[in-house]
Amino acid sequence: MSNIFDPSYIGEFIPRLLKALPVTLEMTIVAAIGGLVLGFLIAIVKIKKIPVLLQICTVYVSFMRGTPLLVQLFLSYYGLPIILQAVNLELGTNIDVNGIPAIVFVFTSFALNEAAYNSETIRAAILSVDKNEIEAAMSIGMTSFQIMRRVTLPQALVVALPNFGNSLISLLKNTSLAFTVSVVDIMGMAKVASGRNLRFFEVYIAAAIIYWIVCLVIEFASKRLEVKIDIKRKKVAQANKYE
Repeated sequence: MSNIFDPSYIGEFIPRLLKALPVTLEMTIVAAIGGLVLGFLIAIVKIKKIPVLLQICTVYVSFMRGTPLLVQLFLSYYGLPIILQAVNLELGTNIDVNGIPAIVFVFTSFALNEAAYNSETIRAAILSVDKNEIEAAMSIGMTSFQIMRRVTLPQALVVALPNFGNSLISLLKNTSLAFTVSVVDIMGMAKVASGRNLRFFEVYIAAAIIYWIVCLVIEFASKRLEVKIDIKRKKVAQANKYE
């Protein structure tokens, strides 16, 4: 039986795969931040219904949500160099297309994909804020920026945070696609390790355990943050009630 399946290899492979964990976390964090910022901007465009930009953002969100992430990754990996070559020819620049690390294309495609989903989450969360509170803030002379920062965003964050946590977990798991463009993350390391000794099952069990544990950590942290923010919001609301 040990020749077919040997559990001891799982413990042997986990430390090897953990060496690639920083790459996986880097892709997750960078894409999450980029997706959050761009998603917020898209949400504001949709809420404000800014002409031209609204139509562009609508098509963009529809495309990103309607096509597989793997296809988007390949479009970024093969498409961005073509765009940069065109820029070189048109503007006479000398951008080294071949010198761009593969992980940059991963950042780009993952962040753009995250932005499409985050924009809908943020838009729904902002629209869920009580209009009476916004009107009350306007009545005391708050500017639009102050209302957004001090009234809308804190309440919208409480609504959106569970979705952000789920999105971050999905993003972490989706980074396993990065090895298809030669980025050595956990899955890339697993592919290399399994190819050397043909212990495919044991290697991928080890990879699954690592992903699972990291997802549990994110889920735990997300729930703790939800509770903390909700408690803080209730305290502020209670203080305002007695003012």
